[in-house]
This record gives sequence, structure tokens and C-alpha cells, in this order.
Amino acid sequence: MERVSFSGGVELSRIVYGMWRVGDDDDTSPAHVRAKIEACLEQGITTIDQADIYGGYTAEAILGGCLKANPGLRDKVEIVTKCDIVAPAGRYSDARVKHYDTSAAHIAKSIDLSLSEMGIEHIDLLLIHRPDPFMDHHETGAALDAAVTSGKVRAVGVSNFKLWDWTLLQSAMKTPLATNQIEISLQHHEPFTNGDIAYLQERGIPPMAWSPLGGGSLFSDGEPRATASKIALANDVDEAAVAVAWLLAHPAKILPVMGTNRIDRIAAFSDALKVKMDRETWFELYTAALGREVA
Repeated sequence: MERVSFSGGVELSRIVYGMWRVGDDDDTSPAHVRAKIEACLEQGITTIDQADIYGGYTAEAILGGCLKANPGLRDKVEIVTKCDIVAPAGRYSDARVKHYDTSAAHIAKSIDLSLSEMGIEHIDLLLIHRPDPFMDHHETGAALDAAVTSGKVRAVGVSNFKLWDWTLLQSAMKTPLATNQIEISLQHHEPFTNGDIAYLQERGIPPMAWSPLGGGSLFSDGEPRATASKIALANDVDEAAVAVAWLLAHPAKILPVMGTNRIDRIAAFSDALKVKMDRETWFELYTAALGREVA
């Protein structure tokens, strides 16, 4: 499995295992969570994507239960997590309204809670989960710099930011932002043309892609499914592998974040590496996604 270097000396596996649904599984035992992680490790997938809000603020603790029960497992993985969404649930059940909090106090508290919930000494990559329209970029930037300086966080980045959100925050920081985790898929392909990917690619910053399969609805019907099915058959893989291969082929070095609770599907993540994705095949899929020829 290819590895990708980020600022701060952090390296992540090219495919990332996303745990946003880990709390939805009927079995959240340490043994079952470990089985999922081991299925990733067998393919060279070493990076786990989390967020404090996942599972109504329970997902980090579920992962933590596994890591605490299996000493040594932490040393085999990199952990990405996110903060700033405050929803009326779990630890924030008394919140009057769902909102974003990028204050220094909230960021520091969130980091300490994430470290405690997961039973780890540092976070490999911390992301601000959503752009905060009430953000004081000087305060937020200083808080992220301090998190890196403290050693609690190795690298910092953002999620769902537009380029103007990125430049505003980066302007108040000494630490370079490492990535932007955004929605990218055959279903949501606008980032290839709206500047989101171009901005990062110009700067050599690898994007992370959430919902790379369109939340499971990517191949419900129509031309995209027919085209992907044809390519899948030719490469002896399923349609999901084709969709992921389409992202992996792009020169921006996109890291798809794959989320499922089924171990058989986790074990098939690396099937995407088997797909032959030349330029014309890439455009076959893009054309099917657009529903028309490129101009």
C-alpha cells in the first residue's frame, strides 16, 4: 500500500479506514473492532479516521476500548480525528443549538477528551471538522499551533473548507495545514472543477475524500453503474473498487476514506489497486457521471 507524506512528518496509508459508523454496528466489542483493524492492516491500510461527534460522541471511546485491550496495536496505526461540531447529544446534550466552536478553549478541551477516550498519547492528524462562520482565525490558528507545539497533535488540517476558509485560517498560523478532507466521488465530482482540488494540488497538499462511494448510493442505477460494471468485470473487481480506483488515479494523490462495518468489505478495500485506470478509462467514468460528453 502506497504511503503519503504530509506536513509535520506524518505519513498516512493511501486508503484510510473511516470509523464514522463504528457505533452503528451490533457488535462494538474490542475484539470485533480489532478484527476490522486487522483486516485493514493485512492490506497495508494503517490509517484510521475518527471524529469526536461520530456515533453521538461515542466512536472514539469504542476505538479506545479496542486500543486499551490490545497493547501494541496503537503503534501500528495512525489516528486522524476532528473537532468543532457541538450537537445536542452525548457530552453536549445540554447545548441549546447545534453549532461550531473553534475557540481555543474548545479545541484544547476536545483534544484532551479525544486523547482520553482513545487512550492515546498523541493524535497524528487533527482536523477542524467544519468551517466556523464565527471563527476568530487568530485564536483558532494559535490554538492549533499550540496543539502541535505541545506534542499532543503531530499535524493539523481542516475538513469541508473552501479555499477562502483555508487561506483565512492559514494566514494566522505558523504550522502549515496538512490537508482538507472534502466530499469527492463520481457522484460528487465538482471538486475537480470548482477549484477545491486545484488549490491543494498546486501546493502539493494531498486531499482526503469522505464518502468516496456516495454514501452507498453511487451505483443505484443509470449510466454510471453500467460503465463501472463494465470496467469492474474487465478487472475482476466490484463497482466500489472501480469508484475508488478513479480517485486514486488522480495526480492530486487523493486519500479515499472508506467506511463500513462489514469485515468482508473492509478486506476488499485494496481491490481498487487492481484496476487499470488509464486516462480514457478515467474519462469514461467521468463522462458517465456528468451524463454528457465533456465540452
